[in-house]
Amino acid sequence: MTKAEALALTASDIDTVNRRISITKTYFRHKGKDEITEPKTRESVRTVIIPEFLVEELKEYMASMYKLPADERIFAVVPEAVQHVMKRHADKAGVKYIRVHDLRHSSCAYLIHLGVQPMIIKERLGHKDIRITLNTYGHLYPSEQEKVADMLDKMAGIKENAPAGNKGISE
Repeated sequence: MTKAEALALTASDIDTVNRRISITKTYFRHKGKDEITEPKTRESVRTVIIPEFLVEELKEYMASMYKLPADERIFAVVPEAVQHVMKRHADKAGVKYIRVHDLRHSSCAYLIHLGVQPMIIKERLGHKDIRITLNTYGHLYPSEQEKVADMLDKMAGIKENAPAGNKGISE
């Protein structure tokens, strides 16, 4: 999620039984007033399936909030406060400070590393077009050129177990 999407989340957006978060709105602060709006694109409205460890963390966090109404934001802070906390913890840990939005990029890079297909990443990030995902993250996908050449060798009948660079034709 973007920071604005996360800050707009309410308890009713989180389905801990089915491990889903519905992303249907964004939060921003304008002239000192909290504003909740629709996401900028139709594709930004989405449901994301989340891992069990995150379900448990969210359940614990929401349980710590006294009588949290279902329509109240669960992260009742302004964006600047999120950045401030990130900076304070980065300083404390002795690591380079990154923006909160950079966590979204890191998460995407990790999904690519795990082999997640671009269309799935597009859906999770809420990109309007696959080109946005590929233009932003395409350089992170490892080259599959050798794998493709090996598959073509196999289809052409080249022996699989021949030494590299010295493959013979199957008989």
